[in-house]
Amino acid sequence: QVQLVESGGGLVQAGGSLRLSCAASGRTFSSYAMGWFRQAPGKEREFVAAISWSGGSTYYADSVKGRFTISRDNAKNTVYLQMNSLKPEDTAVYYCAARATMTSRHPSEYDYWGQGTQVTVSS
Repeated sequence: QVQLVESGGGLVQAGGSLRLSCAASGRTFSSYAMGWFRQAPGKEREFVAAISWSGGSTYYADSVKGRFTISRDNAKNTVYLQMNSLKPEDTAVYYCAARATMTSRHPSEYDYWGQGTQVTVSS
C-alpha cells in the first residue's frame, strides 16, 4: 500500500512558478514509477509528467514540455513537479499517482492516487 499526499498548490499569476510536492508513505516508494496528472472542471484527467523508479527517465505532455520538470528524492519518499512560466490553461487540480511497474501516460494504469492540490493561474 502506498498513500500519497500532494501539497504546494495555490494561486499564481501567469508567468509565475509553483513547486508541487507529493509525499508517499511506505517503504517501497523507490520501486514505483510516479506520475502527475491534472483535471480541469468539465474535462477528463490528463497526463502531465511521469518519472521512472530510479529517476533516470522522465516523460512530459507536449503542453508542459520545457516549462515543467518532474523529479524525485527516494530518500525522502517524495516526488516533485516544478512548474514555471505558468499559463491560465494550466489551472486544474493536480494529482500524483504511483504505479508498481513502468511509467505510463494513462491514468487507468496507476495503482494509487493522492487527493489532489488546486493550482489556479490568473491572467
